[in-house]
Amino acid sequence: MNKANESISRRRFLKGTTGSLAAFTIVPSFVLGGRAGAAPSDKLNIGIIGVGGRGDASVKGCSGENIIALCDVDRSRMAKTYQAYPAAKAYQDFRKMLDEMDNRLDAVAVCTPDHTHAVAAIDAMRRGKHVYCEKPLAHSIYEIRELMKAAHTYNVVTQLGNQGHSFDSIRTFCEWIWDGAIGNVTEVHAACNANHCRISQLSKRDEVHEVPAELDWDLWLGPVQYRRYNPMYHPGRWRAWMPFGSGTIGDWICHVVDPVFWALDLGAPTSVQADVDDYDPKKHSDTFPIGSVITFQFAVKGKRGPVKLCWYSSQRKIPRPVDLEPGRNVPDTGAIVIGDKGKIKYGSHGASSVRIFPEEKMRAYKLPDPSLPRVKGHHQDWLKAIKTGGRAGSNFDYGGPLTELARLGIIAMLLPGRKLEWDGPNMRFTNCDEANQLINPPSRQGWALS
Repeated sequence: MNKANESISRRRFLKGTTGSLAAFTIVPSFVLGGRAGAAPSDKLNIGIIGVGGRGDASVKGCSGENIIALCDVDRSRMAKTYQAYPAAKAYQDFRKMLDEMDNRLDAVAVCTPDHTHAVAAIDAMRRGKHVYCEKPLAHSIYEIRELMKAAHTYNVVTQLGNQGHSFDSIRTFCEWIWDGAIGNVTEVHAACNANHCRISQLSKRDEVHEVPAELDWDLWLGPVQYRRYNPMYHPGRWRAWMPFGSGTIGDWICHVVDPVFWALDLGAPTSVQADVDDYDPKKHSDTFPIGSVITFQFAVKGKRGPVKLCWYSSQRKIPRPVDLEPGRNVPDTGAIVIGDKGKIKYGSHGASSVRIFPEEKMRAYKLPDPSLPRVKGHHQDWLKAIKTGGRAGSNFDYGGPLTELARLGIIAMLLPGRKLEWDGPNMRFTNCDEANQLINPPSRQGWALS
């Protein structure tokens, strides 16, 4: 990297040198003696990749530890956090950060746009670092499987950033389902009304814009094939663009579907099919439809029967159940869960505002005693697991298959109207070679995972 791309100036580095040296003298037992010898009171040395945007949540979530490294390809988005943590060393390139801080870091939070989650998380895990990764876990099914594999290979503690998984309400929902509150669940209707369609902006892709001086655009692109910088991608607008983000389904399914994924042990679907609004994949595949319904079918598993899950994005809405009381709304972001003895309605993160309806059934239900342990917070769940040698609740073995639903839905959007039969264990569609080509899209030279 040339001097113009150095993360902070020499003057700023020297200004923080004394604090940095003090921070680096704290060598926890995770480094000296491994996780088994670590006391829960020890502090971890943490690096945050992607400090701007969602990275702020990881900075706050890890604030009780030693945050010793900060990284963002856009220096302007890192400035406020650097002021709060002047002893931390700042970088633009996560690879340089991991090289230089390898012997000092215990754990890393990856908070970059979706398309660079996998390359950063894999690099960290290969070095034995525990990893917290924002949702969705990765940008392809292949990347998800590689991250799951790496977590086991390098024996690290992982956590997907779907923070609702650590809420009390998701545990309440699971306990009700397992108690038989609504009987055998047959259907789930889940939705988010966020709009990630940018068809009207496709003509702007060829515009010429000057790259901001504080941004390393080539690093921001990472594994994506080169294209010109455009402010409609960065900062903070990338979710609506297929090469970088994962649309409404990728942004929200890890929140909204998480409760039923856990309670029903859904795992991999057997099929997926998309119905899309005003969307031609041959013309519009750089972005997402204005509305879509993705239908997943799940086979019989354990004691439960088959389950149909319908995901509604943007302008598509969950159909209103006839027994939902007047004055109560179908959630714009949330779910309706249908059993053979009743229905449950909940909101977005962690089954918030969970209730049985109609109200008389809620009043008549005898609440079961809590059976699942409660946790203090999502980052705290991950940090505690590192210190005690445990497993976080939304580790990659759980968060990977949950994220995979989103990627399957996106593939179905690109092949609308076709029922795609999915063989999860073998990571392939059994009836569509075209869909199989989308499982592992090519990366730009120098950015492949292997």
